[in-house]
Amino acid sequence: MKIAFTKLVAPVQGVVVIAVPEAPKGNTAKPMKGAKPVKAAGPALGRTATALDSRLGGAIRRAMAAAEFTGKRERTVQVLSPGDGKIKRVIVVGLGDPKTLDAPAADRLGAVLHTALEREQAAIVVLEDIGAGKTGAATIAAHIAGGLVMKSYRFDKYRTKEEADAKPRLNDVAIQSDAPGEAAKVYAGVAAVNDGIFLTRDLVSEPANVIYPETFCQRTKAALANDGVSVEILNVAQMKKLGMGALLGVGQGSIRESRLLIMRYNGAKNKSAQPLAIVGKGVTFDTGGISLKQPGGMWDMKWDMGGAGVVAGLMHTLARRKAKVNVVGLCGLVENMPDANAQRPGDVVTSMSGQTVEVQNTDAEGRLVLCDVLWYAQQRFKPRAIVDLATLTGAIIVALSEHYAGLFSNNDELAESLSAAGRNVGERLWRFPMGDEYDRELKSLIADMKNIGGPRAGSITAAQFLKRFIQNDTPWAHLDIAGVVWNEKGTALAAPGATGYGVRLLNRFIADNYEG
Repeated sequence: MKIAFTKLVAPVQGVVVIAVPEAPKGNTAKPMKGAKPVKAAGPALGRTATALDSRLGGAIRRAMAAAEFTGKRERTVQVLSPGDGKIKRVIVVGLGDPKTLDAPAADRLGAVLHTALEREQAAIVVLEDIGAGKTGAATIAAHIAGGLVMKSYRFDKYRTKEEADAKPRLNDVAIQSDAPGEAAKVYAGVAAVNDGIFLTRDLVSEPANVIYPETFCQRTKAALANDGVSVEILNVAQMKKLGMGALLGVGQGSIRESRLLIMRYNGAKNKSAQPLAIVGKGVTFDTGGISLKQPGGMWDMKWDMGGAGVVAGLMHTLARRKAKVNVVGLCGLVENMPDANAQRPGDVVTSMSGQTVEVQNTDAEGRLVLCDVLWYAQQRFKPRAIVDLATLTGAIIVALSEHYAGLFSNNDELAESLSAAGRNVGERLWRFPMGDEYDRELKSLIADMKNIGGPRAGSITAAQFLKRFIQNDTPWAHLDIAGVVWNEKGTALAAPGATGYGVRLLNRFIADNYEG
């Protein structure tokens, strides 16, 4: 989709969107001179919108009054074929109180506009007097454009019989604002984030016969080819030499060989400075292994590599916007299948750390993948902090549904920085407790630990398992994103399917805490 930022001028043709602030209580919509008065609350129009309304004989104000439109945020009213017909349609959208309009709210407004405009080929969006809040007019304009583009994503490559008129057609949007040059500069960063989100959504949406460990690496390497990100891929023999028995045990029942994908981006002034490490669970399909899952809904386990998808998208975003930070992204990629060679419940594996694990449930496989990747990341890169993302437990969905991701950490400052970033972009985190009382649930009779705890607090005991592989109090956080990477109903910013949750959160977290 082509986005252009232009100066404010009353449009003379096409489809037009006018954004207006919410009317103060008691305000009255005043029709143009000669028009029949209508007693109804209504917002005031800016100069550009007023000029357009005047040319249309007061049609916009009359429509707002008739619909009792007050400018409440995300509410819309439409005027079809007003005036001489050169203006095809006018959509008035409410901004709400401009003082509370921030970037996440602007993203959502953009998504609302895409829903209203998707059947059109082009549109003009008039954003006037939107700089009353702390965020600034340029940032608001850029994020409205960004939300519009974010909502436009569709994964339809396998649809062969969809009618042409069923597909969205919006290709060109001109955003008019008070500061178009500044808005365009801000939008460059917003667009880089969308690029990363779209890569994540693509990877997560693909079926498991298309995306498996080898092809995940190939697809990501191709996407990062022009980004200045170095890519390294470890195969089974190399991981075996490193002693990654936990990770390799998960994938040994599949004909698809496991891989470790390593992506390095050095954008800081000091290229040798300690990096931040971001680790993703990449189980490209999870049957549960010998501890086989119930068949109902198993198809959606193609997105059990959602954490790895986020890491790939994040690296794409950081490089595209030339972030001033050193980051290493690591994805442990396996397929968990039942086979004559598959890992059995009761097997004992030796992790790269030397710690042994009794595998009591082969469907608790993600932590076995992550523990070796976490250890490797620390041993090789000595990161200043480490964050892992994983669709790790069904228990987190029971606790938080689709509204929050779970946060677990050994460091209060790191946890609060992540939570703040989540609040600032609208991708919320909820921190859970950790402690020895939960850790004791992992005691094994024959090994250093078992890979599951008791029947309760499953998300916490999974995090406690991972914590055993964090060295020397390295600041670490674990994000359990099982409930938020995929949404059957869709979200405010995504159609049904992959959401791309996590790219915006981690991008903001890095921008606020590690760049400089």
